[in-house]
Amino acid sequence: MAMDAEDQVVEPALGIDEDDDISIFQDIDQLQNHGINIADIKKLKQAGINTIKGIQMTTRKKLCNIKGISEAKMEKIKEASAKLVLTGFSTALEYAEKRRQVFKVSTGSQELDKLLGGGMESMAITEAFGEFRTGKTQISHTLCVTAQIPGNNGYSGGKVVFIDTENTFRPDRLRDIADRFNLDQSAVLDNVLYARAYTSEHQYELLDFVAAKFYEEPGVFKLLIVDSIMALFRVDFSGRGELADRQQKLAQLLSRLQKIAEEYNVSVFVTNQMTSDPGAGMSFQADPKKPIGGHILAHASTVRVSLRKGRGENRIAKIYDSPDLPENEATFAISSGGIIDAKE
Repeated sequence: MAMDAEDQVVEPALGIDEDDDISIFQDIDQLQNHGINIADIKKLKQAGINTIKGIQMTTRKKLCNIKGISEAKMEKIKEASAKLVLTGFSTALEYAEKRRQVFKVSTGSQELDKLLGGGMESMAITEAFGEFRTGKTQISHTLCVTAQIPGNNGYSGGKVVFIDTENTFRPDRLRDIADRFNLDQSAVLDNVLYARAYTSEHQYELLDFVAAKFYEEPGVFKLLIVDSIMALFRVDFSGRGELADRQQKLAQLLSRLQKIAEEYNVSVFVTNQMTSDPGAGMSFQADPKKPIGGHILAHASTVRVSLRKGRGENRIAKIYDSPDLPENEATFAISSGGIIDAKE
């Protein structure tokens, strides 16, 4: 029995818990009560800063670079925001309580979910890397649908933002996956916000729009997908001469993604490509290929998952790096309905 389209359209969470409101969606408009004028608040919003936490996450130098924000105004804004939000240390117990807001988005495969400790975690960046045809884009498309389905531990389901850098997004693919879960196709597509990025700069600029959208509709969006994170950087920066510049720009993009994940409590899923490692032969590595993006990307991703081909439609996922998950493997399969458990 297919769900009615009206039932599937995700509405803004108007009754957000008061604690959640303070820790995630503390509105920048509150600065008015602390002597900051509305014109300056508007300038901050235009620069993609919509929350008190957003001010905390922005350096003084960057605030001063916003047109119309002088050094004196910047200090006043920083001072006012410090009064509104607790800065500094908290106990591990207090932080554990805050981490209870974290949710997991299912991948569509129970085995892959188990490997990831329940699914794609919110307030974190999950990176999947592999060669072509290892299932990166298929996982992305499946997540567009599974993120909308209410799940375990009170997960309510929500909308998805998809940033496509390689022109691999196919709405018809979502229709097939929606059929697998008996969902209304049009409603599923209506809950996915899509953007095609053409340059690495455009990719970064889109994140300002994403932050504004997450701010406008608090609690509605649950997942941000970037497929793939490095493709445009490879095109825009070539050769060793531009490597330092590329890595700096990449670091800024990843920092922005991490801040968005934490600020708005969303899950961020990025895919990444592989490259041959010319020095691998010297160290007798079993696999001479490695993910691109270097140490910058390696440190920015909370969880890194390596994908490789198995037999037929089967694919093997391995935890490559994680702060709390054991190094393990899981086998999943690609079907017409998206990512599923592998048939033995």
